[in-house]
Amino acid sequence: MKKGIYIGGLPEGYSYREKFELAKRAGFDGVEVSTVESQSELEEIKRASEETGVKVPSIMNEGHWQHPFSSKDSSDIEKAISGMRRSLECAEFLGADTVLLVPGLVKEDVTYEEAMKNSVANIKRIIPEYEAKGIFIGIENVWNKFLLSPIEFKEYVDGFGSDIVKAYFDVGNILLYGYPEHWIRSLGKRIKKVHLKDFRLSSKSFVYLWQGDVNWKAVMEALKEVGYDDYLTAELPPDKSDPEGRVHKISEDMDRIMNLLK
Repeated sequence: MKKGIYIGGLPEGYSYREKFELAKRAGFDGVEVSTVESQSELEEIKRASEETGVKVPSIMNEGHWQHPFSSKDSSDIEKAISGMRRSLECAEFLGADTVLLVPGLVKEDVTYEEAMKNSVANIKRIIPEYEAKGIFIGIENVWNKFLLSPIEFKEYVDGFGSDIVKAYFDVGNILLYGYPEHWIRSLGKRIKKVHLKDFRLSSKSFVYLWQGDVNWKAVMEALKEVGYDDYLTAELPPDKSDPEGRVHKISEDMDRIMNLLK
């Protein structure tokens, strides 16, 4: 497995080159970035990646909360489609093989059934473009009141009938209502990428690795069992009191997690 870090966890105010250099010094293989609208900014990210040797394995799509694929508003859907098209362009330009997507939201005015029907129909519109480029859509489990069991999540992914629709599994997001090791075994080979964060049940809050209640040994054993061998990407906030030190600490904490299999 390879170590990645989401760019939002790197120090604020640093240039892309500085962020990628820090990631390299800390021992990360890759940096996940968000969708970028500016082409010049995208080119800056590519230079930083090429010059440091730190890859961009995945793109976090933007706008899927504000303009969800489950919406009943046609303008929302067009913006969602446009956002995923831009994410695809970013992935292709940077050499990423996966775009993370929150598939939809259940809200007061959007029922579970509507979220299911709408999200599937609208995501299907973008699948052919991703298939043509060979880039994966990674459906992430989040707090969206949707896809609340591993069995349903598995059937949702399979229902698209496309090899490029996979799961982007977030370990910490599950802990409030499930056990990540159970979900990993249910999803199996459908898992394309993995986010790491920890969660403290007593305070119902996200925390840095090893500060919460995730059973990391069980998680790693489950990942090994299903044959997962791609990126583990830390999705954690920057530490304003010690920004660079925290990046190194996250890397060390991830080494400790990965070494549980040795």
